[in-house]
Amino acid sequence: MKNVTRFIAFVVILFVVLIALLKFPKEGAIGIVALLALGLVGIGIWDLTQTKHTILRNFPVIGHMRYLLEGIGPEIRQYFMESDTDGKPLNRNQRSYIYSRAKLQHTKHPFGTEHDLQREQIEWAAHSMFPAKVLNTPPRVRVGGKDCLQPYESSIFNISAMSYGSLSKNAIIALNKGAAEGGFSHNTGEGSVSPYHLQGGDLVYQIGTGYFGCRALDGNFDPEKYKVTAAIPEVKMIELKLSQGAKPGHGGILPAAKNNEEIAAIRGVIPHTEIDSPNAHRAFNTPKGLIEFIKTLRDLSGGKPVGFKLCVGSKDEFIDICEAMVETGITPDFITVDGAEGGTGAAPIIFSDHVGMPYENALIFVVDTLRKYKLEDEIKIIAAGKLIDGFSVFKALCLGADIVNTARGMMLALGCIQALECDKNTCPTGVATDKPHLVRGLVVEDKYKRVANYHRETVKDFLELFAAAGCTDLSQLNRSYIFKQMNNQVVGFQERYPDVCAI
Repeated sequence: MKNVTRFIAFVVILFVVLIALLKFPKEGAIGIVALLALGLVGIGIWDLTQTKHTILRNFPVIGHMRYLLEGIGPEIRQYFMESDTDGKPLNRNQRSYIYSRAKLQHTKHPFGTEHDLQREQIEWAAHSMFPAKVLNTPPRVRVGGKDCLQPYESSIFNISAMSYGSLSKNAIIALNKGAAEGGFSHNTGEGSVSPYHLQGGDLVYQIGTGYFGCRALDGNFDPEKYKVTAAIPEVKMIELKLSQGAKPGHGGILPAAKNNEEIAAIRGVIPHTEIDSPNAHRAFNTPKGLIEFIKTLRDLSGGKPVGFKLCVGSKDEFIDICEAMVETGITPDFITVDGAEGGTGAAPIIFSDHVGMPYENALIFVVDTLRKYKLEDEIKIIAAGKLIDGFSVFKALCLGADIVNTARGMMLALGCIQALECDKNTCPTGVATDKPHLVRGLVVEDKYKRVANYHRETVKDFLELFAAAGCTDLSQLNRSYIFKQMNNQVVGFQERYPDVCAI
C-alpha cells in the first residue's frame, strides 16, 4: 500500500490540473488554481526524474515537506519545545539574561530559581553574613609587566575576538562604539583592524597565523607592516593567537570569492585570491621562539602590552613555554585562556566537540603552572569560553583570572537570536553576514547602546556578588568562594583545586 500512497499527492494534483484545464481554462480563481497545480505537477516531474535526492525521487512533491520541516527545526525547538533551562549552546534563561541587560528590561527574576539545586554539577558562590558595600566604581586591571612601556588599564569584562568578515560592518561598528561608551576593550579578531573598528573604542589587535595587518606577500610576518598597525592609537594591546576554543590546531581558508577589494586592503593581501591561514605560525616553532617573538612584537609596538591566546592541549607544551620564560627572562604581559566551549562562528564539528581543554580545567592549569614557576606577578590572565553573566565573571576571577572576555554575550546584546546560521552568511539579524539587505536591519545607533548596557549591567551584577561575598578588593578573591555539587556532596573549589607550591 505504501508504494501507492507515496504518489497520492502527485496524482491528486495532476487530476486537479486536468479537470481545471478541461472545464475551466480561463475562469478566475479556478484558472489560478489550475496554474498553481500545474506548477506543482512540474515540481513532481522534476522530483521523479532528478537523481540527487532519494526522498524527492521516491516521494514527489510531498517529499519537500521533509526538507521544509528540517529547515525550520531549530526554530520549532527554540520557540515551542525548549524549556527555559534547555537549549545549546546558550539556553533561554541565559539568552534572556543578556537581552534584559542590553535592553535594561526585567533584570529581576520572579518566584525563585528554575534550577534543581541538588542536581549534579550545580555551582554557587559563598556569601558573607557581613557583606561589604557595593563599589560605586568598577575596578580596573593594569596589564603590563616589567618590560612593558605602555601598560593598559583594562575593564574586567571585555569583547572577545571576532573579525570583520565574520561579523558585519554594522556589528563591528556597534561593538566598538559600545566599547567606547562603556570604557572597555574590543578584540579585533585575526582579520586585522578595519575602518569599522575605529569608532573610538580601545582595541586589542589580534594576530593569527595569517598575519593579517602585518603580512608580507609570501604570507610571512612583515615587521614594518606590523609597526604601522600596532601604532594605531586605538590599539592598546596586541594578542598573538596560537589557538582558539572552537577549532584549536586548525587553520582556515579565505576563499577568493570573499576576498574582495575591501577585505584584501584590510588584511594586507592580494584581492580575489585564495588566502591560507595555516594551522601553525611561520615566525616560530618552539617555546623559546614563541617567547622571543613576543618580545619582538612588544619592542616593535613601542612597548605596548603583548600576550598570547591559546586553547590548552598538551600540558607539557605549556610547561615548556613557562620554562622558556624562566630561561630567557622574557614574559608576555598577558595570556588569554580560551576554553573548548568558546567559538562564535564556523568550525569543524569534530574540533568543536572533541578537541581542546574546557575552560575551567584550562584556567586552573594555567594559573597553577604560572604560580609554580613564580610568573603570576608578571602576567595577567584573561579567561574566555562561554562566560556571559556576573557569576561567570565572579567564578573566573576566583579561579585565578584577572579579566574575562565574552563573544557570544556581545553578539546577543547586538540582537543575535542564536539562529545557528553563522557559517551560512544568512544571519537573520545582520550580525554574522555581509548581505546588505540583512545588515541594514542592524541599526548601529540602537545596538551600540545595548552593547554598553550589557557590559555595565553585567559588571554591576558581578560587583553585587563581590560585595555579598564580603570583598572590597579583587585580590581577596580565591577558590574558597566557589562550590559545586558533585557525587551527592558539596565540594569547595579550594578543596578540589588546592594551591600549588612554587618550584
